[in-house]
Amino acid sequence: MIRAQRSGLLQLRFAAIVGTKNAIVSGAGLRTYECDGLLGYRCRPEIVVLPGSTDEVAACVKLARELEMPVVPRGAGTGLSGGSLPSEGSIVIGLSRMKKILEVDLDNRVARVQPGVINLDITRALAPDGYYYAPDPSSQSVCTIGGNVAENSGGAHCLKYGFTVNHVIGLTLVTPAGEIVQLGSSAGEPEALGYDLVGVVVGSEGMTGIVTEVLVRVLRTPENTKTLFATFPSTDEAGDAVSRIIGSGIIPAAIEMCDQLAIEAIVAATGVDWPLDVGALILMDVDGVTAEVEDTAARAREHLKAAGALDVRAPKDDAERQLAWKGRKAAFAAMGRISPNYLVQDGVIPRKDISPVLREIAALGASAGLRIANVFHAGDGNLHPLVLYDARIPGQEQAAEHVGGEILRVCLRYGGSVTGEHGVGHDKACYLGEQFTEDDLETMQAVRTAFDPEQSFNPDKMFPTPRLCGDKPGAYVAHATETSGEVGRG
Repeated sequence: MIRAQRSGLLQLRFAAIVGTKNAIVSGAGLRTYECDGLLGYRCRPEIVVLPGSTDEVAACVKLARELEMPVVPRGAGTGLSGGSLPSEGSIVIGLSRMKKILEVDLDNRVARVQPGVINLDITRALAPDGYYYAPDPSSQSVCTIGGNVAENSGGAHCLKYGFTVNHVIGLTLVTPAGEIVQLGSSAGEPEALGYDLVGVVVGSEGMTGIVTEVLVRVLRTPENTKTLFATFPSTDEAGDAVSRIIGSGIIPAAIEMCDQLAIEAIVAATGVDWPLDVGALILMDVDGVTAEVEDTAARAREHLKAAGALDVRAPKDDAERQLAWKGRKAAFAAMGRISPNYLVQDGVIPRKDISPVLREIAALGASAGLRIANVFHAGDGNLHPLVLYDARIPGQEQAAEHVGGEILRVCLRYGGSVTGEHGVGHDKACYLGEQFTEDDLETMQAVRTAFDPEQSFNPDKMFPTPRLCGDKPGAYVAHATETSGEVGRG
């Protein structure tokens, strides 16, 4: 009864800002917001509000501050690291209603958008004029710009064009105090001198405030794009091909790699005409002016052959090219064709070490009795190993989590990182202390608290706790890695 009364009072107070239908307190309504794309962790928020403007966001933040409620910003919920996982007693501020492209200024090659705008919708709006928005996460048809800003998302073509941070030049931010501030460029002019506050906010995973408008850089559509498709006996030869291409000075727009298990899933899910009897494939784009594209593609083709490619070909037309990229971008969802459950990781390694790292990943899977599919951004060494398991089998989920953690440790041992584009979130917080020193972490926390002294925005994310990693203060709860036999990390 007391809980119901509190829920009713919360709804009344927040409904006065966003409207009754946009203040959600029912159990069924809250269930949608219990997790993001990382399904293994769930926590029901106390209320979800869906503001429709910057002013409404600011008013909700001020009320949440008055009520001493943790605030969890949320985009489309497609994140894969638990970045928008609610905290106990939290308010989730969802930005799905704020989905307008506010302004397109091609003279300055910028567009101003709200955070709920779908990534791909920017390119769709710009395409008739010959422009596009470069960052292209695999989920770009459903993920939002606000979420991309929070996680500094990349995508297949970030090799040549960079991540979200390279394309965001201005922001409207609602601070944890409920103030509305403008950061960076306001209309495409050169950025102001001083601290790069836009660079701090992009990738801060919702801990510095809520972004309500984004000024993005847009690019001219390349005159020509050529796609190459190459198959290999194993990931060893494919990894060597990537090193040869990048080492020669060629900077393709994208180089993606899939191993045999990933190919099997993608073919089953999308019907692409990819051979199933190969060990790996590379999907590669080169773009630019036509003369440059033809020369670069010819040189890349020679490197692919020299590395031991079984076959190198180009799509016969644009429809076949689009189907190939559809296959690649559908890879994660395609895993459902070959496994009831999977866990995806997001480690980064030097490109030259792709082959030995993939061998170590395979060994980890074999020792745990689990299959691991690999489909990833080979050009910048951003791995996406997918650990396949069946949650109905006791112990398999914990074993998969253990293997996922050991994969991140392999990446760190090779001089890499625990994340390239998915963010640290809740999932990888316990590994950040293995990548950074205590002094590093204290410095990061100092930057965070400059924005949010009370650390009320997106708590329990990114930073490792002093106890067993992943645990919350209060009653002791065993972490999944402890029950699988590993303790004391984090």
